[in-house]
Amino acid sequence: MLRNVSMSGQIPTYIWSKPVLRSLDLSFNKLSGEVLGINLVPKFTYLTSNMLSGEIKSGVYLNSKSNIDLSYNNFSWPSSCQERSNINTYRSSYLKNTLTGILPCAGSVTCKKYQRSLHINCGGETVTVTNSLGKITYQADNSEVKAATNMHFKNWGISNTGDFMDDGEENDKYIMSTNKTLPGDSPDLYKTDLYKTARRSALSLVYYAFCLENGEYNLKLHFMEIQFSEQELYSRLARRIFDVYVQGKLFLRDFNIRQEANGTLKSIVKELKAVNVTDHKLEIWLYWAGKGTTLIPKRGNYGPMISAISLCHSMEQHCGVEKTKNHINYPLIFGVTGPLVAIIFLALGFYAQRKCRRDKKKRERDLRAEGLQTVCFTWRQLQAATNNFDEANKLGEGGFGSVFKGELSDGTIIAVKQLSSKSCQGNREFVNEIGMISGLNHPNLVKLYGCCVQKDQLLLVYEYMENNSLALALSGKSSLKLDWAARKKICVGIARGLDFLHEGAAIRMIHRDIKTPNVLLGADLNAKISDFGLARLHEEEHTHISTKVAGTIGYMAPEYALMGHLTEKADVYSFGVVAMEIVSGKSNTTQKGSDDNAPLIKWAMTLQQKGDIMEIVDPKLEGEFNSLEAERMIRVALVCTNANPSSRPLMSEAVKMLEGEMEIPQILSGPAVYGHDLNFSKLMEMQESTSMSGYGLSHLIKDQPPQTPQQSFLPSHCNM
Repeated sequence: MLRNVSMSGQIPTYIWSKPVLRSLDLSFNKLSGEVLGINLVPKFTYLTSNMLSGEIKSGVYLNSKSNIDLSYNNFSWPSSCQERSNINTYRSSYLKNTLTGILPCAGSVTCKKYQRSLHINCGGETVTVTNSLGKITYQADNSEVKAATNMHFKNWGISNTGDFMDDGEENDKYIMSTNKTLPGDSPDLYKTDLYKTARRSALSLVYYAFCLENGEYNLKLHFMEIQFSEQELYSRLARRIFDVYVQGKLFLRDFNIRQEANGTLKSIVKELKAVNVTDHKLEIWLYWAGKGTTLIPKRGNYGPMISAISLCHSMEQHCGVEKTKNHINYPLIFGVTGPLVAIIFLALGFYAQRKCRRDKKKRERDLRAEGLQTVCFTWRQLQAATNNFDEANKLGEGGFGSVFKGELSDGTIIAVKQLSSKSCQGNREFVNEIGMISGLNHPNLVKLYGCCVQKDQLLLVYEYMENNSLALALSGKSSLKLDWAARKKICVGIARGLDFLHEGAAIRMIHRDIKTPNVLLGADLNAKISDFGLARLHEEEHTHISTKVAGTIGYMAPEYALMGHLTEKADVYSFGVVAMEIVSGKSNTTQKGSDDNAPLIKWAMTLQQKGDIMEIVDPKLEGEFNSLEAERMIRVALVCTNANPSSRPLMSEAVKMLEGEMEIPQILSGPAVYGHDLNFSKLMEMQESTSMSGYGLSHLIKDQPPQTPQQSFLPSHCNM
């Protein structure tokens, strides 16, 4: 037995020529490649949960009398594939498999009708139980299975893996039953017949349902420990511990029936709500993870065990209930009200359907109209990457939605921005951001991996930036401490990114919302500009914005904020504000009513005029900085924030000034710098009446939680 020992590579061919081998267990490893050179198949052969491939050889496997388990691999199936009771070829679409389908032979089941409920009496006969609502019938599950078995019935099936090696083959027993009287105080007294039997497995037991109507389901798993007894000493010491996965996600870890129910012969029901079914199938996997008792006197007793399964669509009020007949006569009532109600519901349904289709088609037309060239992820991929958008993975809030950390199947860490599809502004900026950034590639621009437009959701997928936003670092709310070298590197990186947007890109554009929250920092503190939802193409002949001015108070250039005049010099002004915030560690906006109500730029200009320019430098640096570089950055910031747009440098010139390759022009002083009667308090009043906030990854405010890798695959194109 070499189970779960992290073996990799191909199975050596000499193993198959050993006539003395009775059992071969290589399951739950990382073995890959084809299985070659088979002469003899051991009586018990377990290869489950690897990455083995190639076609199953019907002459060797399917005609063998051995118990063979090939489940959870990448095998292909011959055209003559037929199910056999001693061979487990179960395939899962959720765990360790890239093939579609859940049955051993492709096309062997055709769903003529989709069901909304399923009730199984595990290990027992058909049972009908009665409650106050009516009767519920639990289907029989009393078929004998072997050490490696996959069999299916009308709309569900079983996959079993593993034999009880310490019992001897003749003692292997997969169905347990009890004749003992169950306690009368059971919380599910009317279901006690369900607990008379149970199905167990030595290693892995899978129940899978197919032909299900898609949607959310409520799942109940019924357990009772009927094998162990409280009267026998050796039985009192036994422990049954296993894990339960639903749809490939861990539901119960280290589950102990007796411990959860506070004793044997006591029922316990575990309920999981909102189980998502999207491909008409559901999988429940009970797996013995190597814990608990493996050998007890008289008989080996270990592995998972379950008594019954109840699955109900969340829209079903009385799921699976066969209502008893009564003597109330309803024809007259239904004859009068039925048609009216039907007409109302049909009208509402028709209206909702048309509206939904209209909204969806509009989004798709918008996307196609932009000629977008970007990767489209599926909803399921992003749902798996973010663990179903778990709140624990939430990085923060943007102006139009939330941002989640995720991990793709290839290990790529991503940031997923979830926008509201009901927001018209969000729709416009979703399309705008993809159109602007999808074709850009620069070390100082955040990379867009792709998008998703499914399930009434708008999602953008970006590269993940480990050190969050520049605003968070400067505010002192993160553990990141920026020394002078890091601040200079960040400032130059922002300038180079803007230079690329203005002059280096194939299509020149203006960002319109440059600010410290929209600058993200990587692991090496490389600065990247994000949030292109407000970006505009630069057109020489169209420099006036006729619609609402958009941006952020404290960073907008005077000519743009007051008159709507937009050129690349508006971004230069915003950069000057950001550069001053980097060197000073202060924000350009102050709270109303504070003692110092002057904006940062005006305060810096005052100190420059007094000759006290070094007082601008952030005190948190404690004097450890290059004074020449600091003075240069302050002067560049003041030149970039000149009230006259023509006096501001180009971003390419600003880069050269910061690096000392170009002389900095003389800074104008005096009240003329703040023309147009522009003051901070007036702009703050404008903010209350005008929508001026961008959205994006700029509002990341939480620490990043650890992640659990989930299965996800990257498509080469999207289907809409």
